[in-house]
Amino acid sequence: MRILTPFIAVLALIAVGLVAAQVPGGQALIGIVLPYLAFALFLGGFAYRVMQWAKSPVPFRIPTTCGQANSLPWIKQNKIDCPSTKLGVIARMFLEVFLFRSLFRNTKAEMHEGPKLVYGSSKFLWLFALLFHYSFLVIVLRHMRLFMDPVPGFVAALEFGDGFLQIGAPVFYQTDAIFLGAIAFLFLRRVMLSNIRYISLPADYFPLFLIFGIALTGILMRYVFRADVVAIKQLTLGLATLSPAIVGQISPVFFIHVFLVCALMVYFPFSKLMHMAGVFMSPTRNMINNSRMVRHINPWNDPNIKPHSYAAYEDEFREFMKDGGIPVEKE
Repeated sequence: MRILTPFIAVLALIAVGLVAAQVPGGQALIGIVLPYLAFALFLGGFAYRVMQWAKSPVPFRIPTTCGQANSLPWIKQNKIDCPSTKLGVIARMFLEVFLFRSLFRNTKAEMHEGPKLVYGSSKFLWLFALLFHYSFLVIVLRHMRLFMDPVPGFVAALEFGDGFLQIGAPVFYQTDAIFLGAIAFLFLRRVMLSNIRYISLPADYFPLFLIFGIALTGILMRYVFRADVVAIKQLTLGLATLSPAIVGQISPVFFIHVFLVCALMVYFPFSKLMHMAGVFMSPTRNMINNSRMVRHINPWNDPNIKPHSYAAYEDEFREFMKDGGIPVEKE
């Protein structure tokens, strides 16, 4: 049911989009009203989640340390995995955001006969996650040609590079195939690996099915059903300039595609997909590990409660500690 429920939910969204595209006023609702509403909810929800995270108190330094901290002069520090300067944090965040460095360093654990716990490399998840995110980015940037006139040079160059291995007509984009392959890998990984399947929830499967539906309808519209690109660009340019209008006959597949995109935009700020912004707000990644150099005091401490050193603690409870057989520093 954890897989079937989100799958049925996405099928229901497709059915709603198909029906709405063929009833009077439905195309205007999906193609004009819904994109504005979804975009507003996306921006509002995104800003709300970021502000909530920004208001969360982080009184202590809690960075994840994956290497040697800054210590004695003759001990080499890992300046990226355990940064003690702002420059080190910037380097760490750059590698995390653009190259998924922590995922690259990920390992898998398996039980073998013995029993014996064996650790090994797990680079496929890193590779397909990287392919998924960068393919998604390229596809989104390519779509900017529908909302801008004239088309920016970098979008045209990106489109040319994406389709340089031209196979037939229209031009075949490599990112389309890579994107579908990456989604398939991420889904099969959750289904086939028992330990991953055990912890997976409907919220993990729903965005995969939804994004797959968006990709599939986009590919069908480009290579199979051949939607009217001129009419679509008139609509999208109108949306960008706040003067939208539906002109001509546009394939219902286009409105299913738009409906799924709007569903993703509404769902995005309230889901796990918000890790896109969360990675920048995570104190385990964006804080300097300088606890050995700077004393950090919780600003929410009660001023009436004075610090209680171990020496004072032992003075207070020395007799009880000796009676309980606990070693003390002073007799």
